[in-house]
Amino acid sequence: MTGDPLRVVRRVVREMGRQAARVPVERDRHVDLVRAFAIVMVVVGHWLSVYVVRDAAGFRGGSVLEFVPWTHPLTWVFQVMPLFFLVGGYANAASLTSHLRRGGNGTGWALGRAARLVRPTTVLLCGLAVAAGVARALGVPPAQVGAGVWLAAIPLWFLVAYIAVVFLTPFMHALHRRAGLAVPAVLAALVAADDVARLGFGVPYVGLANYLLAWLAVHQLGFSMRDGRLRPRWGLALAAGGFAALVLLTVPGPYPVSMVGLGGDRTQNTAPPTLALLALAVTQTGLALASRDRAARWLRRPGPWTAVVAVNSVIMTLFLWHMTAAVIGVVLLYGTGALPAAAPGSPLWLALRIPWLACLAVVLALLVAAFARFERRAAQAPTVPAVRGAVPATLTVAGAAAVVAGLLGVALAGPSDHGPLGLPPAVLATYLAGAVLLALLHRRGERAGERDG
Repeated sequence: MTGDPLRVVRRVVREMGRQAARVPVERDRHVDLVRAFAIVMVVVGHWLSVYVVRDAAGFRGGSVLEFVPWTHPLTWVFQVMPLFFLVGGYANAASLTSHLRRGGNGTGWALGRAARLVRPTTVLLCGLAVAAGVARALGVPPAQVGAGVWLAAIPLWFLVAYIAVVFLTPFMHALHRRAGLAVPAVLAALVAADDVARLGFGVPYVGLANYLLAWLAVHQLGFSMRDGRLRPRWGLALAAGGFAALVLLTVPGPYPVSMVGLGGDRTQNTAPPTLALLALAVTQTGLALASRDRAARWLRRPGPWTAVVAVNSVIMTLFLWHMTAAVIGVVLLYGTGALPAAAPGSPLWLALRIPWLACLAVVLALLVAAFARFERRAAQAPTVPAVRGAVPATLTVAGAAAVVAGLLGVALAGPSDHGPLGLPPAVLATYLAGAVLLALLHRRGERAGERDG
């Protein structure tokens, strides 16, 4: 019995080695390393922050950040969403430039990029809906089902902003070619003005704009890293300046130290994003630039590069399903009493993080083995050429809007009973309508390209 798993592992390692060897020499491997590092930090950070207690009423818990103040500075290390937008900007600029050079247009590019994001996400949402129905049929209390689905869907918060930024990329990249680093500078100034209006004068609703403005600013920095406007030799100075601003804005300043939102806080750095979060983004951008040359030399070695390729080949699956692994781990470890309750931050709680992380890693590996095929199929989908006409462009925008609205609805639904599917039916229907529309437009574009070819 032990031979079969070992053969599977060896086969996977050999395949990853072949994939790594096929990557062109001119590829910027450092960007792939940053992306892989970021996903590992997100997964570990989320898993470490989970606090669970089981009593007569069932499971309850929250984030350890709410109970242990000394963990707040650690979020400066584990809050790596800016890195995702940074390398996303780099990759999207490279992909869009190549697509336009081959005669494509922004609509076709957006449909192709959306397929890589939306298809694996649709599998997650449908899987959660099926799991919720099965759990309720087995007698799990509806409120517990709703809480589990909400916890598993936490990664969708990121996709709300990221998908919106992706669909704005053709316009924002054209703006970047004209104005360069002035674009993120203006966006950062708008974020600061929004903070002043919201925190200083209590103007309602203005903070909603920062959900887009802040992440667009970081995404634009990725454009500049791609075309060389941000140079590696500036990295340490940029990191030092960003870190100094981060300290001044949080320690004596008006922003909280935690870069992750905490329940009950009047001011949070992620909901909505603030100037302090942008200071962290500048710090991380500087560190990424400063490490570029050394990382590129290290990644010439087959071992590290193969590991980076392996992570990147399933990165969406890792991201989307890592909190589902946490939900399963709660049932397996706390539901059976295998892990005893411990006060958050206590020595016992810290010691128990080792079996907790090990169990979740195994569960996530099984989930990746089951669902990574959907990510790979989406990545291998044919490129959509130029999609001409106002109607397809309008329908593409409508599909993207429905997907973003659906994901936002899921993220805002909260940990409560939302019916037999564990999700608000109208929200799920809105998302699926947008996903189906984008898939149909993508397929239509593929067929048009086959006819033209």
